[in-house]
Amino acid sequence: MYVVVVGGGTVGYYLTKELLAAGHEVVMIERDPARARYIADELGSIVIPNDGCEGRYQGEAGMGRADVVAAVTGDDEDNLVACQVAKMRYNVPRAIARVNNPKNEVLFRQLAIDDTVSPTRTILGAIEQEIPVHDLLHLAELERGEVQIVEAHLDATSPAVGHEIRELQLPEGSHVAVLIRGERAIAGRPETRLLDGDKLLVITSPEREAELRSLLIAE
Repeated sequence: MYVVVVGGGTVGYYLTKELLAAGHEVVMIERDPARARYIADELGSIVIPNDGCEGRYQGEAGMGRADVVAAVTGDDEDNLVACQVAKMRYNVPRAIARVNNPKNEVLFRQLAIDDTVSPTRTILGAIEQEIPVHDLLHLAELERGEVQIVEAHLDATSPAVGHEIRELQLPEGSHVAVLIRGERAIAGRPETRLLDGDKLLVITSPEREAELRSLLIAE
């Protein structure tokens, strides 16, 4: 497989090193000349010391025959532009972008980036799974990030406890899919009254998350 890596920071360096070790053909584009020389000394003459957002340098890297482009700089805008140029000008089959700000993930997917990797989101997810905080936990994303499934753990302080689901005035496009009570999973019916200790699996959108949180989680 032929891979073009845009960005020679720590992530790009180790990604390239691992790909080479696995037997793949790799070219890196790194705009910082000093960093490019260092990587070339370490990994061989596979580095193009120029701006990976520019089409001519992508062409020099052989983007036209690449199977994958991985844009992993520390700048979300650069990663988006690099992937867009590779997809639109060189028809690269698969574009993967590092997303430093999780709020940009939806935008990247809307702009036809095939996969996004968010270190911030990954670490946050690990923390949420390990620490029992009373907040919304992200379980899954659907429709390229436009719809998400979140879990809300209700305790005695939740403003929703004691109310029926139909009384909650959930945000537009949001609904309770499943209610978990003890060992049982219950369909989220409008007449179901919520109790301390219930867990709700709610389908919503990123734009409605703050509104949903205010209905279910105590400030």
